[in-house]
Amino acid sequence: MCYAIPGKVVGFKDKKAVVDYFGEKKFAWNEFEDLKIGDYIYAQGGFVINKIPEKEALEILEFWKETFFELRERDFRLSSLDNLSPSSKKTRIILDRALEGKKLKEDELLYLLNLEDRGDIEYLYKTANFIRQKYHKNACCVHGIIEFSNYCTVNCLYCGIRKSNRALNRYRMTEDEIFFTVKEAVEKHGFKAIVLQSGEDPYFNVEKLSALIYKIRKNFPLLLFISTSEVGENGLKEFYRAGARGVLIRFETSNPELYEKLHNEKIDERISEIESARKLGFLVLTGGLIGLPQQTPEDIINDILFAKKLKPEMYTFGPFLPHPQTPLRDEKKPDLDIVLKTTALIRLHDPYGKIVSTTAVETLDPEKGRISAFMAGANSLMLNLTPMKYKKFYQIYPERIHENETIEFQIQKALFDLKKLGRAPTDLGI
Repeated sequence: MCYAIPGKVVGFKDKKAVVDYFGEKKFAWNEFEDLKIGDYIYAQGGFVINKIPEKEALEILEFWKETFFELRERDFRLSSLDNLSPSSKKTRIILDRALEGKKLKEDELLYLLNLEDRGDIEYLYKTANFIRQKYHKNACCVHGIIEFSNYCTVNCLYCGIRKSNRALNRYRMTEDEIFFTVKEAVEKHGFKAIVLQSGEDPYFNVEKLSALIYKIRKNFPLLLFISTSEVGENGLKEFYRAGARGVLIRFETSNPELYEKLHNEKIDERISEIESARKLGFLVLTGGLIGLPQQTPEDIINDILFAKKLKPEMYTFGPFLPHPQTPLRDEKKPDLDIVLKTTALIRLHDPYGKIVSTTAVETLDPEKGRISAFMAGANSLMLNLTPMKYKKFYQIYPERIHENETIEFQIQKALFDLKKLGRAPTDLGI
C-alpha cells in the first residue's frame, strides 16, 4: 500500500512543480535538478520526494482511479450539512460566518469551546468536517513515527519518560536498528513520510543524528521529520543539510507561567527553535496539550491562535494523560469533547492546515477517539513504527493504544477506518 499517489508534472512555478492528480493541480517544492514536464513523481508534505517510471506510475494510477473517486464521493456525503442546524441561534450565526470563510473573533472561538448543548456541539463538529472537505477533499496524510530512544535529561512534570522516572526501562536503538526500521517502513510498507523521535538524549548529538539523516535520505525516498532535543539554529541547519525537511516541536502551552511550571524553564527557547526551523525552510509540526492542570478555556484558545501564528504544516494537539510516575499522577484527564472541540476550532481557524488525529486521543477513547477526531476536522494520522521490543517503553503517557500491535495490524486497522470515512491515505501536495 502506497501512502501517496503518483502525480504528473505539468509545469513549474518558481521552485515548485505543478503536479496533476486526476485533473486536480497541486504544487510541490522541487529539489531535483533533472525534473521535467511529463515526469511522474511522489510528493509528501508539499515536497517532491522522488521520481518514478511512467509505466509504474500509470499502473498505480489505474488501480487508484476508481477507488479514489469512490472514496471521495463517500467522504462528500458524510461531510454534508444538508438539512442540519444547531439548537442555538447564536451558534448558527457564528458557524455561518465560519462557513463563509470569515475569521472568527477570540470571543466567538471561546463561546464555541464552551458549548454545552449536544446539538450545538455536534453541529460544530460537522461544520469543521465540512470545511475540511471543502479545502482538502478526502486526502489524509499517513506518516510513520520511530521512537528511537526514551532516555531524557529533563524533568517535564507531565511526561512519563522524564529523567526522574526510575521505574522506566530505558532503551536506545542503535543507528543500524533505526536504519533497518526505516528501510522496512519504506520498502515493505510503502511509507513516504517518517518522524524520528526521542527524549532529550545527549548520546544522539547533532553530529550523530546528521550522519544518520544523511544515510537514510541517501538510501530512501521519503520526507524525514526530526523530533528530539532543542538544537538551536546551527543544529537545525545541519539537520537540513543532511536531508531532513520537517521538525516536530510541540510547545505544549503558550501560557508562559504554565509552561515554566511544567518544564522548569522559560518558553522563549522553544519558540525560538520553532521559528528558526520555519525560517530555515522546515515543515513544522506543532501544537499543545489539552486539559493540563490549571489550564483555562482561554488558554486553549490562545494556544490555537499561537499555533496558527507559527505557520505550521500540521497541528498536533492531544489530551493530557496523567502518568503514574510523574508529579501530575493524580490529576484528571480531559473529556473527549474538549479535545474534539479544540480540533474543530483549529479547523475553523485554519481551513488550510493539516490536523493530526493523535495516538493520545485514541488512548483517551479507544472506541471513538480516532473516528471522532476525523469527523471533527482532522485529516492526518501517525502510525507507530517502533520495533515491538521497544514500543511499550516509550511511555510519555500510560497504556498507549497500539503498543502491543504490529505495524501490519496498525496499517490494516487504519485503512479500514479511513475507507469507512471515505478518506484516501494520500498526500497530494499543496
